[in-house]
Amino acid sequence: MLIAGFPAGAWGTNCYLVAPAAGEECVIIDPGHQAAQGVEEALAKHRLKPVAVVLTHGHIDHVASVVPVCGAHDVPAWIHPADRYMMSDPEKALGRSIGMPLMGELTVGEPDDVHELTDGAALKLAGMELTVAHAPGHTKGSVTFQMPEAADIPPLFFSGDLLFAGSIGRTDLPGGDMDEMLASLARVCLPLDDSTVVLSGHGPQTTIGRERAANPYLREMATGQGGPLGTPRRGM
Repeated sequence: MLIAGFPAGAWGTNCYLVAPAAGEECVIIDPGHQAAQGVEEALAKHRLKPVAVVLTHGHIDHVASVVPVCGAHDVPAWIHPADRYMMSDPEKALGRSIGMPLMGELTVGEPDDVHELTDGAALKLAGMELTVAHAPGHTKGSVTFQMPEAADIPPLFFSGDLLFAGSIGRTDLPGGDMDEMLASLARVCLPLDDSTVVLSGHGPQTTIGRERAANPYLREMATGQGGPLGTPRRGM
């Protein structure tokens, strides 16, 4: 398994290229702000051929490079229908302007081919299987992608802005909801094996076991204590 990841743009959003091995087909996850050049460099370095772009949610810091990346390689993009509008109207998704200088750098809109994600779907792409889990809370259409354990890797969990190392996604933007966020964490994250590697939308990788023990949100739910912990503010 090959995973090439890099933080891109003004928000340091993690973009991932995932393939069975170098020289094979790959899936691109969350090509966000200023990610197109990094994607091209990773494709060339590892001799990869993209077959699809898959998106954990619709915020501009995760989708800003979807149109150029999909257009350059004639591949479809996959997104949950509740977040699809954000590709064409990013400011509505944030409830405020993100700034004219930044907007001037973006190609707003949808790629030519868009497929919609559904909860529990198993995407068979590039010789791999990604299982989709709808996980609202950060946005109404947030999803995660799980990949099963393989011979050379533990289970993988692409969490988007649901779960971070030591924190969780913010819920103070339009479509955010803390009750939905906590329900998604309990339903999607807590059942995962401790060995599962978490590759999130921002920040370093972690594991479910580490977050179950140290992340205050998961720890409180795992012990059944609950209680308000404030609103996290990482990412967009």
